[in-house]
Amino acid sequence: MRFANSEFLYALGLVPLLLVFYAFAFKKKAEAFQKFGNRDLLLKLSRTTSFRRQRIKAGLIVLGITFGILAAARPQFGARTEVVKREGIEIMVALDVSTSMLAEDVKPNRLIRAKQAVRTLVDRLQGDRIGIVAFAGAAYLQCPMTTDYSAVRLFLDGLDTETISAQGTAIGEALELATKSFHEQGKGQRVIVLLTDGEDHEGEPVAAAENAAQLDIRIYPIGIGTSTGEPIPLRKSNGNTSDVKRDDSGSVVMSRLDELTLERIAASTSGQYYRSTLAEQEVDEIYNEIAELEKSEFESREVTHYEERFQFLLVVCLMMIFLESMMSERIDPEKTWAGRFE
Repeated sequence: MRFANSEFLYALGLVPLLLVFYAFAFKKKAEAFQKFGNRDLLLKLSRTTSFRRQRIKAGLIVLGITFGILAAARPQFGARTEVVKREGIEIMVALDVSTSMLAEDVKPNRLIRAKQAVRTLVDRLQGDRIGIVAFAGAAYLQCPMTTDYSAVRLFLDGLDTETISAQGTAIGEALELATKSFHEQGKGQRVIVLLTDGEDHEGEPVAAAENAAQLDIRIYPIGIGTSTGEPIPLRKSNGNTSDVKRDDSGSVVMSRLDELTLERIAASTSGQYYRSTLAEQEVDEIYNEIAELEKSEFESREVTHYEERFQFLLVVCLMMIFLESMMSERIDPEKTWAGRFE
């Protein structure tokens, strides 16, 4: 036998104290009774008083408390063992943190919108693994694959455009790193959610997507921004905008959403391209698609379940309390008076 809440057993130390209290109380009551006169005469005069019943009621209270404490400790005996399997989808988020994500053609800006979409996705997950790859001119594994969603949120909060010093948009490198970051075991479907404005300046993102497709990895790009484009604001250390980004000739650099590239990436992996919306409908649709995919088995372990037996003790506890409350300390005078003074 074992106790699930064994710390409650320490409360059993109160039972001896309670017994001492009642013993002391009854002793004091007897001494006070003696002071009024002859004990036998007083017993005849106090015709309804029953010291025996008072002791029985005290005993019922002590027993009720004892069984209540034992029930709270949750005694368990008898066990069964079962194998618990943990399954889910592995999701790697590739998040663009280049300076072009500061463009404000979607409010408040592209990066904040992208991070909020990731938070919404994390909130929907139930036992799935997720990791984060941050990229700009280079790619970096910000958060390894995990089911600790609180840690994922902390890593996500720490991302900004200064996370990676090399500027640019290396989508291809990000997809390659995300592909390598999945756990090798498991036969389920794996997914990359790519959040970017799609302007790749460093490599061949479609070729990287095709390599991912060969490993049965689907890519769901979410385009952040507009096709008309927006200047990239340059900010001071205090957060205020000082100017906009310009090229070598002094012309304002316009950052535009490259939907064509993102659509090609999605098509090459049997995924689906979505444009970011304020209501985040794209996140719901991606999650619904992910939920239908084949799941991987993350771990399998034996779990022992013990049979709860506290119910019996609780019933006894309640019976003691009920009996104590129903029992009177006094005797019915109609039944006790006859022949009392004979």
